[in-house]
Amino acid sequence: MRLMALDIGERRIGIAVSESGILATPHSVLQRKSKQEDFARLRRLVTELKMERVIVGLPYSLSDPEEIGPQARRVMRYAEALAATLPVPIEYFDERYSTVDAAASLSALGEKKVAIDAAAAAVILQNYLDSLKDNSINQGYEPGMDSDNG
Repeated sequence: MRLMALDIGERRIGIAVSESGILATPHSVLQRKSKQEDFARLRRLVTELKMERVIVGLPYSLSDPEEIGPQARRVMRYAEALAATLPVPIEYFDERYSTVDAAASLSALGEKKVAIDAAAAAVILQNYLDSLKDNSINQGYEPGMDSDNG
């Protein structure tokens, strides 16, 4: 499954992709302008890359995973408006610690070129893919497997 993840911030949107349904990679960072321009650029990217679903990182509360705070509500309003313009469905996924994890990984690798926002989106997407794999192991299916192959 071809997936895209978005780490939606106030000024930038980190973008990551997975073409295999197994491994997430940072793609790019979109500098936010207007909703109309942002949505057009994201729609074009989804179409060009032939994405099948967009995963949106949702910043749940650190103290209560069921609690949705003001930042999460802003992200949801933005994502819901975006969803109305996309040819594919969106899905929310917990993004807690994604930026911290991305920064630690980039630091450990000595990587300075990859933008932290795109790396955070890759962490969100990889965590999403891993959760699919964890869930599917119990059902005998692994992401990336063709249904004809078993």
